[in-house]
Amino acid sequence: MNIDINSVIIAAVVIAVIAILVGLLLGKASEIFKVEVDEKQIAVRECLPGNNCGACGFPGCDGLAAAIAKGDAPTNACPVGGDAVAEKIAGIMGGEAGKSEKMVACVKCKGDCEKAIDVYEYVGPKTCNFATNSPNNGPKGCNFGCLGYGECKAVCEFDAISIVDGIAVIDRDKCKACGKCIAACPRHIISMVPYSKEHIIMCNSKDKGLDVKKVCAAGCIGCTMCARNCPQNAIDMVGNLPVIDYEKCDSCGTCASKCPAKTIS
Repeated sequence: MNIDINSVIIAAVVIAVIAILVGLLLGKASEIFKVEVDEKQIAVRECLPGNNCGACGFPGCDGLAAAIAKGDAPTNACPVGGDAVAEKIAGIMGGEAGKSEKMVACVKCKGDCEKAIDVYEYVGPKTCNFATNSPNNGPKGCNFGCLGYGECKAVCEFDAISIVDGIAVIDRDKCKACGKCIAACPRHIISMVPYSKEHIIMCNSKDKGLDVKKVCAAGCIGCTMCARNCPQNAIDMVGNLPVIDYEKCDSCGTCASKCPAKTIS
């Protein structure tokens, strides 16, 4: 087989020229369409834990990093990272991190299998969302209590939630306040409370005391004893349920000692 050397050389030259032209075009395009990257934003993003939980109010860790770099969010905006991450970010941004109150999630219900009654035997899919859409909003006599099927546990990335005797219990030391459990709970009985505060109203029922006691031995009866005896006036009655103002609360424990139902934990 005869090979035309001139044809081979010409083909090689053409390919080389095309490769050079493509390289030049790509280089020019990269200059035209390049996106300016804030070096601080990259550094801040590397400090963030990467859970993308949205608890900071921004769309994931990338969104928060961009906001902090622009000065639109404080350096301690990440509840999962806490003070340690805030200090690193403050070092990057050239400011003071400041201190933030550590928050933890709390399931406001003590109605476990022993204390709360069921009004029927539930045989549907064992999820809180399905149960809430069943008769009586679920088998539990209390329409405000924890159903205990674990939607909150399923979304917790920190293994901070356990189902104990039919209700969800949160480990305060493991909780990172990401808020995913709050979003997952169809009965909206999970809320954030300050880690430093030891007294929590462990009931979510809006019913009157007599109706509460018919279905749960641990429920709040709305007697107002906690509110009337609080030295700091830190408790207000909202309907039949007391609500603690943690800005005023000094954790003296008077409310817990005066509560006849022992609903304050």
